[in-house]
Amino acid sequence: MSVNHARSWEQIRPQQTPKKEQSIPVKVQKQGWITKGEKLIYSIIGVCIIVAGLYMVSFSSSTDTVNRELQQLESKVKLQQAVNDQLSYELKELSRPERIINIAEKNGLKIQDTKVKQAQKMNN
Repeated sequence: MSVNHARSWEQIRPQQTPKKEQSIPVKVQKQGWITKGEKLIYSIIGVCIIVAGLYMVSFSSSTDTVNRELQQLESKVKLQQAVNDQLSYELKELSRPERIINIAEKNGLKIQDTKVKQAQKMNN
C-alpha cells in the first residue's frame, strides 16, 4: 500500500472537519480514606467500648458501696460483741456464790447448809 493508495482513499472520503465537542463536566467522586462500611464497624466498636467502660465504672461504684456498708456492719458487730463480752463478765461477777451469801447475810437470812451451789439455766 503505497502513498497513492492512501491519497485515493482520501479522495474517496474527504476529510471531515472535526466538530466542536461539547464538554460535559464529569463529576469525579472522591473516595475517602475509610469506606462507609469501615466507618460503621468502627462506630459500633467505639460504642461497645464506651458502654463497656460505663458498665465497669458503675460495677466498681456499686462494689465500693457494698464494701463500705460491709465495713460499717462489721464495726457495729465488733462493738456489739464487746458490749456482750462486758455484760457476760458482769453476769459472772454478779452470780458468784460468795457475793450471793454476803447479800443474804446482810438481809438477815440464815444459811443452815454451808454448801451453796450456783444455779444454772435449764433449756427446755
